[in-house]
Amino acid sequence: MNWHKKGNDHSLSEVFSSVKVPVNGSFMKKLLAFSGPGLMVAVGYMDPGNWATDIAGGAQFGYTLLSVIFISNLFAMLLQYLALKLGIATERDLAQACRDHYGRTTNFILWLLCEVAIAACDLAEVIGAALALNLLFHIPLTWGVVITSMDVLLILLFQHKGFRFIEIIVASLIFLILACFAYELIASHPAFAPVLQGLMPTREIVVNPSMLYIAIGILGATVMPHNLYLHSSIVQTRDYERNETGKRMAIKFATIDSTVSLFFAFFINAAILILAGAAFHNGHKEVADITVAYKLLDPVLGVTLASTLFAVALLASGQNSTLTGTLAGQIVMEGFLKIKLQPWLRRLITRVIAIIPAFFVTLIYGEKGIANLLVLSQVILSMQLSFAVIPLIIFTNDKSKMGVFANRLPMKVAVWTTAGIILLLNVYLLCTMV
Repeated sequence: MNWHKKGNDHSLSEVFSSVKVPVNGSFMKKLLAFSGPGLMVAVGYMDPGNWATDIAGGAQFGYTLLSVIFISNLFAMLLQYLALKLGIATERDLAQACRDHYGRTTNFILWLLCEVAIAACDLAEVIGAALALNLLFHIPLTWGVVITSMDVLLILLFQHKGFRFIEIIVASLIFLILACFAYELIASHPAFAPVLQGLMPTREIVVNPSMLYIAIGILGATVMPHNLYLHSSIVQTRDYERNETGKRMAIKFATIDSTVSLFFAFFINAAILILAGAAFHNGHKEVADITVAYKLLDPVLGVTLASTLFAVALLASGQNSTLTGTLAGQIVMEGFLKIKLQPWLRRLITRVIAIIPAFFVTLIYGEKGIANLLVLSQVILSMQLSFAVIPLIIFTNDKSKMGVFANRLPMKVAVWTTAGIILLLNVYLLCTMV
């Protein structure tokens, strides 16, 4: 089936081809025009769910799991490249591509699994924002969970100002998080040699069940399934020539944007784990959640502001994820089911689904239950990943759909190897948990 022409059935049709690209501009002007979608995708790689797994990994195992963050980030770069290439080459997002290719039952199952992944991600955002409000303003967690549902008002405010405005908001919050963690790293004085050693994978990560559980949580937190749907859509917001030359240019600049943005995400994830390893591994290995980490940072590091900036970065992370999570949910629902909802209504539905478990776990189990729920949400995300990755690989390998942009043999080997590793790790985790 050829997807290249589908009438006006564009992904996110209200912002399709809405961001101008200078036809005869310089390299830097074109790169600036294409910059933005990568940062929006990178948000999913630094959301509050990542914090829980990174803190637990750093406190318990020092810098050992840095290699998992690094490898996960390489996986992310590869898979996001496939997603942006699918969107640009075919002008279909991944959800639309699945709807075109598979039958109704398969599509319904894929949609349902994707909604589970989005709900798990949203659960992390709800908990992260509630924790940040509690730490900064001493708002009870249960009230914090309820207050986070009000962020639908932010969506109402931003959605009418254009797509570029949302990208600027997201970029500003990312650089706020970067600044906060630059301070944290300077204050924690990590040992340079062990950090470098942690970037090298070890056998222990696979054979130690506790380490493997957190490692797969990191993988799930790093490579987000709904980000593949998101990226394949929002790259189409650029106004470039819809021919082979224009698409080649778009793929080139979108790839640069994506790769550079994911380096920022790697820095933030690595910084959280390094901070936890430096501050807690020797003497506070039991630290496995955000609240305890916040309370211990200032006294352990012997500085002021470390705890406050930690919570500020957490709040910024949760709010950023709110914006991109709404778009991802909208893309998935419209793509699979052809159901169009207002973003605020879509967000409210997703938030309600996430708030119910978060509210009752907070009410019954308190902070400890929240910490366990955060890590579990990331493992759930990892379990859903293959159901987005495998169709993406199949589509981008198919020359009848991608034309000259289809994956060549080296890329096919790389992407199937990546998918195989993700699938095997998840099967192994299921076997050890049963």
